[in-house]
Amino acid sequence: MSDSKLAGQFFDAAIGLLQRVRDEESDSIAAAGTAIADTVEAGGRLFAFGAGHSSLAAQDVVYRAGGLALMNLLTVPGTVGVDVMPATLGSALERVDGLASAVLDSSPATAGDVLVIISLSGRNALPVEMAQNARALGLKVIGVTSVAYAENTRSRHTSGGFLRDHCDIVLDSKIAIGDAELTAPGIEAPFAPASTVVTSAIMQSMMAAAAERLVARGIEPPLLRSGNVDGGHDWNGRVMTEYRERIFYRH
Repeated sequence: MSDSKLAGQFFDAAIGLLQRVRDEESDSIAAAGTAIADTVEAGGRLFAFGAGHSSLAAQDVVYRAGGLALMNLLTVPGTVGVDVMPATLGSALERVDGLASAVLDSSPATAGDVLVIISLSGRNALPVEMAQNARALGLKVIGVTSVAYAENTRSRHTSGGFLRDHCDIVLDSKIAIGDAELTAPGIEAPFAPASTVVTSAIMQSMMAAAAERLVARGIEPPLLRSGNVDGGHDWNGRVMTEYRERIFYRH
């Protein structure tokens, strides 16, 4: 069987986006890494939030091998993914006013902590309010979004603003409006979204930058090891015990 032309085109598109982000967002990624390192050093906590498929990149940095143990998932029930019925409910909840406030008020997040908010479009009420309310509580907000949406679509929030308007640091994923990289004859809709690939890479690069900053300050980054390598469970147990007051996915 011959190679797939479209499969190769998707890889080319994804690689091109990754190169753009690496080259054009390096300063912002470094700033985000520094903010995370500052919070770790100061005894603060780290949180990540995303709704719908944006939640995939948030989950990718929580409780995983090679990841910072202090990164916690901030969840809004019904918006974490396609685990609700009907699946369209999650998208509808992103447009509901007040959810972000209720979640933040009930969460352990407090002044001095960092919250990374991931929203591809950044136009719905949930991520905008999450950023607004988090900053009002004294959190530092890092936004991962596609600036193209803020420049070429209308906000769905009553303020008329986008996620990028309420962040301390903004990382632009460069994803085009519609989040589909390919078109082809005979296929009516554009397809092959790359936002998960690119956004997850941004998140991991941010974590790498944070680890680099911590080591430069003489601080051992609180990283987790794989539980599938010898000694991994013992290592993770020690890390979780040492930082138990700042880890909220362990009960």
